[in-house]
Amino acid sequence: MDGKNNQPCHTVNLKYAADIHSIKEAQLRIAPFIHTTPVLSSSTLDSLAAKQLFFKCECFQKGGAFKIRGASNAIFSLHDFEASKGVVTHSSGNHAAAVSLAAKLRKIPAYIVIPENAPKCKVENVKRYGGQVIWSEVTMQSREAVAKKVLEDTGAVLIHPFNDGRIISGQGTISLELLEQVPGIDTIIVPISGGGLISGISIAAKAINPSIRIIAAEPKGADDASQSKVAGRIVTLPETNTIADGLRAFLGDLTWPVVRDLVDEIITVSDEEIIKAMRMCYEILKVAVEPSGAIGLAAVLSDQFKQSRAWQESNKVAIIVSGGNVDLAALWDSLAR
Repeated sequence: MDGKNNQPCHTVNLKYAADIHSIKEAQLRIAPFIHTTPVLSSSTLDSLAAKQLFFKCECFQKGGAFKIRGASNAIFSLHDFEASKGVVTHSSGNHAAAVSLAAKLRKIPAYIVIPENAPKCKVENVKRYGGQVIWSEVTMQSREAVAKKVLEDTGAVLIHPFNDGRIISGQGTISLELLEQVPGIDTIIVPISGGGLISGISIAAKAINPSIRIIAAEPKGADDASQSKVAGRIVTLPETNTIADGLRAFLGDLTWPVVRDLVDEIITVSDEEIIKAMRMCYEILKVAVEPSGAIGLAAVLSDQFKQSRAWQESNKVAIIVSGGNVDLAALWDSLAR
């Protein structure tokens, strides 16, 4: 271990920002602070998809989403002196809540920069966990500028929502759990935004089973990852337009190489398909799922997936249900429309 930051020395020369060793170390580090989430199934949804589906329910995770895995790994990796000054992040919601909760568990301050259009339920989670809310405009540029000012004022440590090896390693622990809970999974469908979740899941899953297929699910109104794969470089969009508020970020320089190399396919779906999948999760699976968490089911039921080679070669498909923090007022309005 590196005595300065408690990070494993072998991570310095990695091909990617994380590897199976850093992910296994993360699993040990965060075990006291997270839940091992259940895997659910439904014969009705299996019939609709014509596949065996396994739902890894991170909506039952502490904080209501997978983000506590990466946040707790990053925060509990900090040296005591670093941690004493607190942590800063910028996030539209789930990562913000996770950083607030992990900081509370470590008994340090958390300064949370949140765009003014963030869902109310996610802002309330931040406040509930003791995070200090600092508002920004909705653009990524504003979020980053406000976070930079807070860093300068406080001397705290930045915990980036996705472009951080500690975050990627923490999210990768999902694969370690999933592939032990359900042996024989051949395809994993993962929501994609900044890429921290899918990077960790891909690195761990392909280390365990190199032939496993990783498919990203992305909203059509925020399809930068899909465009990036086609272009062979990071593509950012002038704006995004999707109900999936957790999937509006763009890939970072640490997540893009993993997405480029290890993600086998990206499926894009409409907001209408996402809302329909949310409703199925409520009515059939009996689980409250936010738009970002329902997108995997939307993808597996999409025509794009059913017309692909991946569909022909898949039998046991895992879907990462990334979160369950739903702004109910917005949901009812969407369903009514």
